Amino acid sequence: MYLPNCPKRQSEYTYQEADLFICPECAHEWKESSVATNESEEIIKDANGNVLVDGDSVTVIKDLKIKGSSSVVKVGTKVKTIRLVHGASDGHNIDCKIDGIGAMKLKAEFVKKA
Repeated sequence: MYLPNCPKRQSEYTYQEADLFICPECAHEWKESSVATNESEEIIKDANGNVLVDGDSVTVIKDLKIKGSSSVVKVGTKVKTIRLVHGASDGHNIDCKIDGIGAMKLKAEFVKKA
Protein backbone atom coordinates (compact mmCIF):
# COMPACT_ATOMS: atom_id res chain seq x y z
CA MET A 1 0.00 0.00 0.00
CA TYR A 2 1.34 3.44 -0.96
CA LEU A 3 1.43 6.16 1.70
CA PRO A 4 2.77 9.58 0.68
CA ASN A 5 5.33 11.46 2.75
CA CYS A 6 4.13 14.39 4.84
CA PRO A 7 4.06 17.54 2.66
CA LYS A 8 5.28 19.71 5.58
CA ARG A 9 8.09 17.64 7.11
CA GLN A 10 8.63 14.97 4.45
CA SER A 11 8.22 12.32 7.15
CA GLU A 12 7.82 8.77 5.88
CA TYR A 13 5.88 7.64 8.97
CA THR A 14 2.45 8.72 7.76
CA TYR A 15 -0.73 6.73 8.24
CA GLN A 16 -4.22 6.82 6.77
CA GLU A 17 -7.50 7.31 8.62
CA ALA A 18 -10.59 7.20 6.37
CA ASP A 19 -9.79 9.60 3.49
CA LEU A 20 -7.16 11.61 5.42
CA PHE A 21 -3.42 11.06 5.69
CA ILE A 22 -1.85 11.98 9.05
CA CYS A 23 1.76 12.70 10.03
CA PRO A 24 2.46 11.53 13.62
CA GLU A 25 5.50 13.81 13.89
CA CYS A 26 3.79 17.17 13.20
CA ALA A 27 0.06 16.18 13.35
CA HIS A 28 -0.51 17.56 9.84
CA GLU A 29 -3.63 16.15 8.14
CA TRP A 30 -4.29 16.21 4.40
CA LYS A 31 -6.10 14.53 1.55
CA GLU A 32 -3.90 13.19 -1.22
CA SER A 33 -5.80 15.22 -3.83
CA SER A 34 -5.16 18.45 -1.88
CA VAL A 35 -1.40 17.90 -2.05
CA ALA A 36 -1.55 17.92 -5.83
CA THR A 37 -3.78 21.00 -6.03
CA ASN A 38 -2.58 23.26 -3.23
CA GLU A 39 -0.08 22.33 -0.52
CA SER A 40 -0.60 25.53 1.47
CA GLU A 41 -4.36 25.00 1.92
CA GLU A 42 -5.15 24.50 5.61
CA ILE A 43 -7.75 22.09 6.89
CA ILE A 44 -10.75 23.84 8.44
CA LYS A 45 -12.50 22.02 11.28
CA ASP A 46 -15.74 22.72 13.14
CA ALA A 47 -16.11 23.09 16.91
CA ASN A 48 -16.12 19.29 17.34
CA GLY A 49 -13.02 18.71 15.21
CA ASN A 50 -14.83 17.44 12.10
CA VAL A 51 -13.20 18.45 8.81
CA LEU A 52 -15.36 20.84 6.78
CA VAL A 53 -15.47 20.93 2.98
CA ASP A 54 -17.23 23.17 0.45
CA GLY A 55 -20.93 22.36 0.18
CA ASP A 56 -21.36 21.03 3.74
CA SER A 57 -24.29 22.00 5.93
CA VAL A 58 -23.54 23.28 9.42
CA THR A 59 -25.47 24.28 12.54
CA VAL A 60 -24.66 27.37 14.64
CA ILE A 61 -23.76 26.43 18.26
CA LYS A 62 -23.83 29.89 19.84
CA ASP A 63 -25.94 33.04 19.49
CA LEU A 64 -23.98 35.33 17.15
CA LYS A 65 -24.54 39.09 17.13
CA ILE A 66 -24.33 40.68 13.69
CA LYS A 67 -22.09 43.75 13.58
CA GLY A 68 -23.91 46.95 12.68
CA SER A 69 -27.32 45.40 13.27
CA SER A 70 -29.59 44.45 16.12
CA SER A 71 -30.13 41.02 14.54
CA VAL A 72 -28.81 37.78 16.03
CA VAL A 73 -28.11 34.40 14.45
CA LYS A 74 -29.72 32.03 16.96
CA VAL A 75 -28.34 28.73 18.27
CA GLY A 76 -29.49 25.84 16.11
CA THR A 77 -29.71 27.85 12.87
CA LYS A 78 -28.91 25.49 10.00
CA VAL A 79 -26.70 26.88 7.25
CA LYS A 80 -26.67 24.99 3.95
CA THR A 81 -24.02 24.88 1.20
CA ILE A 82 -21.11 26.65 2.87
CA ARG A 83 -18.02 27.83 1.02
CA LEU A 84 -14.65 27.73 2.79
CA VAL A 85 -12.27 30.69 2.67
CA HIS A 86 -8.64 29.66 3.19
CA GLY A 87 -6.18 32.17 4.63
CA ALA A 88 -8.77 34.63 5.92
CA SER A 89 -6.89 37.19 7.99
CA ASP A 90 -9.88 38.01 10.23
CA GLY A 91 -10.59 34.36 11.12
CA HIS A 92 -13.94 34.24 9.32
CA ASN A 93 -13.31 31.17 7.21
CA ILE A 94 -16.87 30.27 6.10
CA ASP A 95 -18.90 32.17 3.48
CA CYS A 96 -22.61 31.39 3.52
CA LYS A 97 -26.15 32.66 3.08
CA ILE A 98 -28.50 32.46 6.05
CA ASP A 99 -32.25 32.47 5.41
CA GLY A 100 -33.80 35.72 6.62
CA ILE A 101 -30.42 37.42 7.08
CA GLY A 102 -28.48 37.08 3.83
CA ALA A 103 -24.82 36.63 2.95
CA MET A 104 -22.33 36.61 5.80
CA LYS A 105 -19.08 35.13 7.04
CA LEU A 106 -18.75 32.81 10.04
CA LYS A 107 -15.90 31.38 12.08
CA ALA A 108 -15.65 27.59 12.03
CA GLU A 109 -15.29 27.49 15.82
CA PHE A 110 -18.95 28.56 16.19
CA VAL A 111 -20.50 25.85 13.98
CA LYS A 112 -20.80 22.08 13.95
CA LYS A 113 -21.23 19.83 10.94
CA ALA A 114 -24.89 18.92 10.39
